[in-house]
Amino acid sequence: MSGDYTQLTVRLAAGDIDSAAAIAHMVVPYGFYIEDYSELESEIFAIAHTDLIDEELLNKNRGEGAIHLFISADENPAEAVAFLRERLGAAGIEHKITLADCRTEDWENNWKQFFLPTAVGGSILIVPEWLRGETAVPEGKTPLIIDPGLAFGTGGHTTTRLCLELLQEKIPKGAAVLDIGCGSGILGIAALLLGAQCVTGLDIDPVAVRSARDNAALNGFAEPQYTSLLGVLGDYPAQRQYELVLANIVADVLIPLAGQIPERLAADGCLLLSGIIAGREDEVLAAYAAQGLRICERRESDGWVALALSKGLDD
Repeated sequence: MSGDYTQLTVRLAAGDIDSAAAIAHMVVPYGFYIEDYSELESEIFAIAHTDLIDEELLNKNRGEGAIHLFISADENPAEAVAFLRERLGAAGIEHKITLADCRTEDWENNWKQFFLPTAVGGSILIVPEWLRGETAVPEGKTPLIIDPGLAFGTGGHTTTRLCLELLQEKIPKGAAVLDIGCGSGILGIAALLLGAQCVTGLDIDPVAVRSARDNAALNGFAEPQYTSLLGVLGDYPAQRQYELVLANIVADVLIPLAGQIPERLAADGCLLLSGIIAGREDEVLAAYAAQGLRICERRESDGWVALALSKGLDD
């Protein structure tokens, strides 16, 4: 195919979207978005406090939805299709898969119609940059402006939402924060808005590193408050410890990181892990327990788990 990306669309019943999204995340842990109009009216009212909804949205089928994945040119879309068909079939999820070319500029722009302001937890309202002038911020909410582009992290995915919810409860005021796999920078920016002193974001994708830096600037943060670095954790010696460490990745990455994160976590610090499929939770916990970390809090939603851990200190 000639496009920069292959757009792979999975159409299915709205009630199967969450389960299918967990499977899709195994294929592409970045670069997918979800169409789900099953609770359109209540969600828009909760955010905008209005009953006025665009007619095109009102005409959407509430019983159906879609997951759009974007496979880069150096990957094999046929393998992704085969994997999805096998896993979705095994899960008993009826679906239809279509493929189409999609150039980078199309992916960057077309998905924006599905990214609306989103309230997360008690404090944060995620606002797309292109809607900042049109979005009324409810009293008590702090707007987090974001334009993720190709980087993962709009706050719409369950893994990001769970981590944001825990972050609002666990962040120490004035904390130094390390965000491993920072994506769009959404978690680190939220930490700064909630009172962190400084954030270091780390990602293996140069697009994410740029995106995180740009999104931090949209919210008024620059170095040294927000620093984004390219590479893996092992590329950077443990020169300091952090009061809060964030890692919203996947279990296959979180498990080997268990040997590197604790030395970067302050004695009284908190580690937030997300991106964990429920079936892999025990493996992740075992890896971190072996390093002396204990669970403080657990959240689960739509088959995903987020964990708050701390060093096993005596009370």
